[in-house]
Amino acid sequence: MNDPEQHRYFAYSEGLGRAHGHILKAGSLEAAAVGYTELYSPPVDAGDEIRIFVAELDGGREHCFVIDLGDGQAEPCA
Repeated sequence: MNDPEQHRYFAYSEGLGRAHGHILKAGSLEAAAVGYTELYSPPVDAGDEIRIFVAELDGGREHCFVIDLGDGQAEPCA
């Protein structure tokens, strides 16, 4: 099986802000959001969720994801 092409992303959590963001290599925006959560344990809100912002370093697009710690799913922010 081939691994997906790795890209560089800048990720940070809503609870900590951009100053505490990190550059990650991942196969997708979603994978970068989950990877950031696993590596840096950002603060969890009252709904047992974490809001992560991920920016593509090459393209500049930024996306927001909500990660539900109950089921581990990353969904786009509403």
